[in-house]
Amino acid sequence: MAKHNDLGKLGEERAQAYLQANGYMIRHANWRHLKGELDIVAEKDNQLIVVEVKSRSTEFFEHPKDAVTNGKIRNIVNATQGYIETFDINMETRFDIISVLPKDENFIIEHIEDAFLPPVNC
Repeated sequence: MAKHNDLGKLGEERAQAYLQANGYMIRHANWRHLKGELDIVAEKDNQLIVVEVKSRSTEFFEHPKDAVTNGKIRNIVNATQGYIETFDINMETRFDIISVLPKDENFIIEHIEDAFLPPVNC
């Protein structure tokens, strides 16, 4: 496995641990629907929370959260619609981003709640 894939997997594991430590229940990780994938689907306070995790070895070129483009948002929203239909979810849905950056032997985790809204014509 490539080094960036290892960092991505580790970042998702750290994001899940962070969410669980903050009272979120993880429903699924890496859930796939058609061409889309949801990194983490969680639940808290009767809300469905879809979390896009972005890990980078450095933020020198681009902060991880800046890698969530409009196209990526459309894919996340479409996969979320599939998730909601598949599991017959009837909850308010929120989209978050968690960025994970290594620092020394630890990680800096930034959790952005309500990071984006679904596009109007998705």
